[in-house]
Amino acid sequence: MHQILQAVLDGAPGAELAAMPIPESTRAAFVRRDEVDMFAGLASDEKDPRKSLHIDEVALPELAPDEAFVAVLASAINFNTVWTSIFEPLPTFGFLDRLGKESSWGARHALDYHVVGSDAAGVVLHCGSAVRNWRPGDKVTVHCNYVDDQDPSAHDDSMLATNQRIWGFESNFGGLAEIAVVKANQLMPKPTHLSWEEAAINALCNSTAYRMLVSPNGASMRQGDRVLVWGATGGLGSYAVQHVLNGGGTPIGVVSSAEKVELLHDFGVEAVIDRRAGNYRFWADEHTQDESEWRRFGRDVRGLVGEDPDIVFEHPGRQTMGASVFVAKRGGTIVTCAATSGYMIEYDNRHLWMKLKTIKGSHFANYREAWDANQLICDGKVVPPLSAVFPLTEVGEAAYQVHHNLHEGKIGVLCLAPSEGLGIDDPERRAEVGEDRITMFRRHHA
Repeated sequence: MHQILQAVLDGAPGAELAAMPIPESTRAAFVRRDEVDMFAGLASDEKDPRKSLHIDEVALPELAPDEAFVAVLASAINFNTVWTSIFEPLPTFGFLDRLGKESSWGARHALDYHVVGSDAAGVVLHCGSAVRNWRPGDKVTVHCNYVDDQDPSAHDDSMLATNQRIWGFESNFGGLAEIAVVKANQLMPKPTHLSWEEAAINALCNSTAYRMLVSPNGASMRQGDRVLVWGATGGLGSYAVQHVLNGGGTPIGVVSSAEKVELLHDFGVEAVIDRRAGNYRFWADEHTQDESEWRRFGRDVRGLVGEDPDIVFEHPGRQTMGASVFVAKRGGTIVTCAATSGYMIEYDNRHLWMKLKTIKGSHFANYREAWDANQLICDGKVVPPLSAVFPLTEVGEAAYQVHHNLHEGKIGVLCLAPSEGLGIDDPERRAEVGEDRITMFRRHHA
């Protein structure tokens, strides 16, 4: 790996990289099949990713014709890595076993270890025989839509494919490794003005937020729309508020501290609610929601922007869904992509049907949406909300911090990159976008 890393850092031509043999194994972060019961009987917040995520050498598979080996300079932590590491809502080895039954190439994934990670930035090392648009030496970011285009259900919108998966969560050989295995249709150009760790954190959350808000497959946000964004300084919300601002809308950010209020104000978001200061109690007890608290929250939103939100950007799930359905305007849309506080949700259906509201489900993004969202990063119209960086050896601690919401924005992970700040090929472009803007989340976190 040292020879490969040095060649990558030196900017070796593609032919030189292609001539280098791929090692038989790579260092990676993974969970083990024989440990899926290690947290049995514990509450979710007591399950510790630092105990379940291992760092060691794992074997690399044979490359399929439509795949590439990518030298991963940096990756990122997403909630799906947390879910994998605590084996909730179920162990991911069932996903790998189902993939293993699809084909001989799929069988490579059904192993007793699962290499995790659904984001990456790096350099293409080798390409399979069917790869057309990418070559060794290309600097890339990787999105996580893992789909087989032989299924007709994939061709209107690949997120509707019956065999659609998330790479590094429902497939093996993910991005938290020194070498990853990716399909060619997961690759996108790396933004030239960003470092490896800044480029690595964007694809999953930025693409998800783009589909939810901008795409016709989501809420189809229009100029002037008021958009309530839960967790507006988090991994999803920090991209959502940027898409709302870029699209001529008004974001209403909901956060959990005065420091996060200040961060959003610096980011250009004027309407911000500190839910901790407001002490909203949407649940009177474990089983009963309190509509009076929905109403109080709705009054506070109207006090900031004058009207109820056209769109609610929903991802906490059980804790907030009742309030989200209530506060959306008549005819408004609640678009949801996750359930980090619980997936068995409850809401008062009268507020949905009698006011003609819509709940729209959304899941990651298709290649077109991911590519367009990545282009906004390349153009500097969306900046990476990087708040902290860990080495691969400390991926358990990084996942622990995401699990317990101890972070803002996104946490990056250095894989092959020996230090931060490498990989910036266009410093002039970086200056145009603005160093202060690019590093805002990092400085606030510090």
